[in-house]
Amino acid sequence: MGRPDVRLGRPDIFHPRIVLAGCPQLVAGDGDDAELVAALRARDLHARWLSWDDPEAAEADLVILRATWDYPERLEEFLQWAGSVRNVLNPLSVVRWNTDKRYLNDLAAVGIPTVPSTFFAPDEPIVLPDGELVIKPAVAGGSRGAGRFTCPEAARDHAEGLQDEGRTVLIQPYDPRVDHHGETALVFLNGEPSHAFTKAALLPPPGTAAEVDESGLFHAERLAPVKPSSALWKLGAAALAAAATKCRVAMTDLLYARVDVIGGVIDDDPRLLELELVEPSLGWRQLDTEERDLAQRKFVIGVEDALERLGLGPLGQRGRG
Repeated sequence: MGRPDVRLGRPDIFHPRIVLAGCPQLVAGDGDDAELVAALRARDLHARWLSWDDPEAAEADLVILRATWDYPERLEEFLQWAGSVRNVLNPLSVVRWNTDKRYLNDLAAVGIPTVPSTFFAPDEPIVLPDGELVIKPAVAGGSRGAGRFTCPEAARDHAEGLQDEGRTVLIQPYDPRVDHHGETALVFLNGEPSHAFTKAALLPPPGTAAEVDESGLFHAERLAPVKPSSALWKLGAAALAAAATKCRVAMTDLLYARVDVIGGVIDDDPRLLELELVEPSLGWRQLDTEERDLAQRKFVIGVEDALERLGLGPLGQRGRG
């Protein structure tokens, strides 16, 4: 006998069980997504927040990754779990690819302008470029484990320390434009441009400590809304299209995406810093009420479209009993 349908609200419509996935430290995220449950309910979709490792999350019809920010320390367990749930957004192939920053090599290989990135596995000798550097783990979030270095000895010590922990190291030149203009975060919903915001420099100068959120999961951020140029949106769309092709999904299958770019404010040789497809903050709070309502409605429509693709929408459930 199959699992009984979950029926809430209208009795003639199947209501899939939807989970917005957080983590043990932040079960319901950092507050930026606080209105999503209500936005989903306004379209007769019923969701609740759970930590991704809560056994009840595994029983959901659809899991939407929103604040699974402890996955870098639990990557193998997280990916195994993501592969075990019935349905996950973004799609599983995207999650597997995007949790390791070596995806930057894939994007650079197809012509996406990226910040130069070199990776060193735990058993590979570190080769340090000249100049100020950013060194961080290839699997990381919230700038944890990342640092800025001008001293080669300190840089090497940090990189080799990460290797000693069994982690692949990512080394990039520090781009001084970040100090003046920060990063531009381009948010896409269902493969289409939605809104954007800037993030002030997260990494403090060498020798100083970063301000970390009380959860310990990410560096404190200073955000502000921004209206990027069409050229910048074009770069973001190109990166997203390349990622979709690599993961063998349609761009419209990507419920959400955040494309972090350096040089975007002044359109001065913009470069992709990161493409966040697993659990990025989407900066809802940087929008005014009307803009936020419209953007979150697009998000919910994307969830509805995904449910239809997965056979979990009203039409897909006809005849179930």
